[in-house]
Amino acid sequence: MNLIKDWIDLFLHPYYNTSVFHIILEFSAVIFTVCSVLFAQKNNIWLYPIGIVSTMIYSYLTFITYLYGDFIINVYYTLMSFYGWYTWGKKEDKYEGKKIITFCNKKDYFYTSILFFFTCIFSIVVYLFYGKLQTHYDWMDVFTTGIYFSGMYQMSIKKVENWIFWMVGNIISVPIYFCKGFVLTGFLFIILVLFAVVGYFIWKKKAINKIL
Repeated sequence: MNLIKDWIDLFLHPYYNTSVFHIILEFSAVIFTVCSVLFAQKNNIWLYPIGIVSTMIYSYLTFITYLYGDFIINVYYTLMSFYGWYTWGKKEDKYEGKKIITFCNKKDYFYTSILFFFTCIFSIVVYLFYGKLQTHYDWMDVFTTGIYFSGMYQMSIKKVENWIFWMVGNIISVPIYFCKGFVLTGFLFIILVLFAVVGYFIWKKKAINKIL
């Protein structure tokens, strides 16, 4: 019985001094994120408006807890969601339908690599400016920022490989969020790892068959 209580205390302890408002915000962001990823798996444009709500909430929560790398990620997510919303909704041209899912080519990998590199550099500068680049978690945060920027970019142009970035980034993020006190979000990222694996195979099948 004490063992069960100890485990409960371990997961609930970060919330003992957290306001009910912030707990509700985090829980809401978790729900919106799950819904957004499920829509992404189905190649449904609703992933973007729903995702925007989630990323705006997380932008606020990560800023007030000094997770500047994650704050940058979520601001970027919000902006790229508007871009993705636009690109997914428009016609390729007057003869073709909407953009289909495809695999990355060398040009896509090149642009993604450039984005990853400069995102990491920018994140390091932000952390140093605030004097926060002091722990291993800070460096992990910088690395995941580059990964997520790359994944979001590839999702906006409908590339199968975007899910690989989500897999790697989500696995790394699990311990970060648990250690920073975002327990609900830590569990969320465990679920998101599984969603990313499923999403990869769904999109891979669509790309091979060249369907929407």
